[in-house]
Amino acid sequence: MPVEIDIAKVARLARIGLTEEELAHYGEQLQGILEHAARVQALATDGVVPTAHPLPMVNALRADLVEPTLDREEVLAQAPDREGPYFRVPPFLED
Repeated sequence: MPVEIDIAKVARLARIGLTEEELAHYGEQLQGILEHAARVQALATDGVVPTAHPLPMVNALRADLVEPTLDREEVLAQAPDREGPYFRVPPFLED
């Protein structure tokens, strides 16, 4: 059963202005995507084990080791401006 999506309505909801040509173009692309999804959904998958990736993967993480850190006062002494034990930076959000 085909899925009907009103692209103009979705564009309005997303506050995206689209021309008639863009609506037609995106409509064709969406139709192709939906047809492909329908073909994939129609595949016989009985007995196929669900996977997240077709190849076996292992995370290559290093060991989490505690190492010496820089001295706080030494680092803060190099700061252009500080406030107590913190770096002071200019505000970046406007009022």
